[in-house]
Amino acid sequence: MEKVKVVILAGGFGTRISEYTKVIPKPLIKIDKMPIIHHIINIYKKFGFYDFLVATGYKGNMISDYFSKLDLNIQCVNTGTNVMTGGRLKRLEKYLSDTFFLTYGDGLANVNIKKVLQFHNKNKRICTVTAVRPPARFGEIRFGSKNFVKSFKEKPQTSNSWINGGFFVMNKKILKFIKNDSEVLEGYPLEKLSKINELCAYKHNGFWHCIDTVRDKNYLEEVIQKNKRYPWV
Repeated sequence: MEKVKVVILAGGFGTRISEYTKVIPKPLIKIDKMPIIHHIINIYKKFGFYDFLVATGYKGNMISDYFSKLDLNIQCVNTGTNVMTGGRLKRLEKYLSDTFFLTYGDGLANVNIKKVLQFHNKNKRICTVTAVRPPARFGEIRFGSKNFVKSFKEKPQTSNSWINGGFFVMNKKILKFIKNDSEVLEGYPLEKLSKINELCAYKHNGFWHCIDTVRDKNYLEEVIQKNKRYPWV
């Protein structure tokens, strides 16, 4: 099997769920007694990917401490506190191979990771994003021909279309489009890639949910209790 490193962005402040993040970083918020980030890691492990690179920031020492007690191949790198998503990725440059996965530390999905990688390799573009279909408060993806992205807009006011669900596959060339720590990955870099036909999307119609608020957390807990299983595995 192709060995691909998994990058997890886990350094944000998580201000929309401050009921928890005043005390712990958002990726350590527990869903059914297990931190979100551990659930994410299990998604990738299910498909045979075991090499993880976690970009920490806010309360990052707590994430490092958590993983230090587990027998997992996880490297935590402090990418700074006041650094945006693109800047965090840029700071990981020396750790990255030519192709790598990247996802956020707060999203869960039953996406087939192997198929996303196969899709990426087939299309030979700099970046592949997993497109999903939940509420209109996320970044919108519009398609041109086939599966190539015509435009990428972060968090439009209204949308009933495909949106950015994370679970990216990227080529290291994307770093050329990131200028500094203040660069938001979902801003110029992905918008520029869409304009030059270097961004494609794997359409995922299954389960996807991210934890932005307490309401999101409670929703996931209810789904688990109702179905007696994790809907993302």
